[in-house]
Amino acid sequence: METLTWATALPLIFMAVMGLALLAYVILDGYDLGVGMLLPFASDAEKDVMVSSIGPFWDANETWLVLGIGVLLICFPMAHGLVLSALYLPVAVMLLGLVLRGVAFDFRVKARDAHKATWNRIFAAGSLVTTLAQGWMLGAYVTGFAHDPWALMFSTGIALTLPAAYAMLGVGWLIMKTDGDLQRKATRWGQGALWPMGFALMGISLATPLISRTVFAKWFVLPELFALLPIPLACVAAFFAIRHVLATPRIVQAGYGWIVFAATVLIFVLAFFGLAYSIYPYIVIDRLTVWDAASATESLMVIGVGVAITLPAIILYTIFMYRVFWGKARELTYGL
Repeated sequence: METLTWATALPLIFMAVMGLALLAYVILDGYDLGVGMLLPFASDAEKDVMVSSIGPFWDANETWLVLGIGVLLICFPMAHGLVLSALYLPVAVMLLGLVLRGVAFDFRVKARDAHKATWNRIFAAGSLVTTLAQGWMLGAYVTGFAHDPWALMFSTGIALTLPAAYAMLGVGWLIMKTDGDLQRKATRWGQGALWPMGFALMGISLATPLISRTVFAKWFVLPELFALLPIPLACVAAFFAIRHVLATPRIVQAGYGWIVFAATVLIFVLAFFGLAYSIYPYIVIDRLTVWDAASATESLMVIGVGVAITLPAIILYTIFMYRVFWGKARELTYGL
């Protein structure tokens, strides 16, 4: 049995930190992207409440993306160069979408009434563009950045279906943060987005092992196949829990609407761990292992000091922020 050393352990530790950061980003920024995409379906007054529900959080949520990309750049420079070279265009599109969201968020509140609707549309468009770009990047990553027709179709499929998953996160968030007509509307939006999300996840799950031989080899071997069965079974259970809550208004009115958000988060977490298991030990599937891409052990030790300070600070700040601004959302206003 190989002896565990810092040279073998540190790359795994930083891989876990990067994975945690990206998972936190997908969940936290996922719900506010979902709320942004749902904006066109609400009335003008409801749009203000929806934006207010994410107002204190959306900018800070993106801190996790910065942390994840920063760890990739510093700790895995070879992988960073390969990934961003292959994803240069979708990354640029994603950044454009994030910029549009940031500008529209501030301008929609301070703009004259005649221009407010335009900024609302820009905010929604920025949310959709960002989500589509992230979906394409995920699909390209899973296929190892292949350019054959099947790989491109797979990336396109994830890009077109990720909005439904983010919309479900947004629905769960709005059910928790709002009440009255807007909460009831969010429930109806969830009923409309649930099945597209379910079919999308099922299609992606079936296509992934067919696209990647590495994933196929990890999934369909014994006894690992039986060890993986709880993941899809738990996802199915979470899906039908969401469906039951959305179809039963009295559950939402009794204050248990948070189940929708929690169950959707559970699906995301399980999908993340399933993907992590599928590609391990690669950081770029079939190209670079975690250890091949890692910086020198001495460098990782120095970086570890900074991460040991930064990561707890971000976690504590995030918990504090959500505690301070928790509660039902009201119309967003700015002091002039």
